This record gives sequence, C-alpha cells and structure tokens, in this order.
Amino acid sequence: MKLVKFNNQPMLSDIFEDFEKRFFYPFKYEGSMPAANITENEKSFQIELAVPGMTKQDFKINLENNVLTVSSEKESEKSEETKGYTRKEFTFGSFTRSFTLPKIVETEQIKASYENGILKMELPKKAEAAKITKEIAIA
Repeated sequence: MKLVKFNNQPMLSDIFEDFEKRFFYPFKYEGSMPAANITENEKSFQIELAVPGMTKQDFKINLENNVLTVSSEKESEKSEETKGYTRKEFTFGSFTRSFTLPKIVETEQIKASYENGILKMELPKKAEAAKITKEIAIA
C-alpha cells in the first residue's frame, strides 16, 4: 500500500482557516498590526497608521527611551431582546506597535491626530539636524 498526497484537495484545517478569515477577521485585531506608512522630509518624519472604526480616545501613545509605542484596546457589546429570544454579541480587539526614533527627533514637539480611520503622527527634527550638510573635499 502506498501513501499518496493530494495537493489539489483542501484539507479540513484549510476549510476551517478559510471560514475564520472570511467571517471573523473583520472583528479580530489580536495578533495583527495596523499598516503603517513612514515618510520623511527636511523638517520632520510622518507616521500614518490605518486603524478604521476607532475613535481618538481608543489610542494610547507613549514615548519611553526613544521608543514611540501606539496601542489600543477596544471592546464592544451589543444585545438585542425580542419576543422569545435574547441575542448578545461582543468583540474585543487590541494591538501594540512600536517605533524606535532616531536621535534627531524633537521628542517634546511630537503631535498626533486621528481622522477618517488614519492616525497621523508628526515627529519634527531638531534644528541642528538640518545644518549637518557640508561638502567634503577629497584628498
């Protein structure tokens, strides 16, 4: 008797994983991180996090030892009572995302705002960081 592996047939674990992704992923933040865009110009760095469905009160932003940490925990509960049955649903989501800042960031001037599902943080550079450019002669 030979053992034959079928590559084209979905396994039972694959079916359950697909089911979980399709039906539970929109409510599941645990274990995943929001997407981030980081840009730089001559005056500052900008960090944008895609976190739809939240409010600005849901976020906690901390700075410790040049590490900027953004975290959130959100719980919601919905219940509906009608004739003959009670329906109760709840969801929980959380994430933590950390960024190590370069020493040229003016940490006292960091600003954050939340609008249309995007958390934006502006990290201005120190004034002396802009003066570092110079031409070096070749000997």
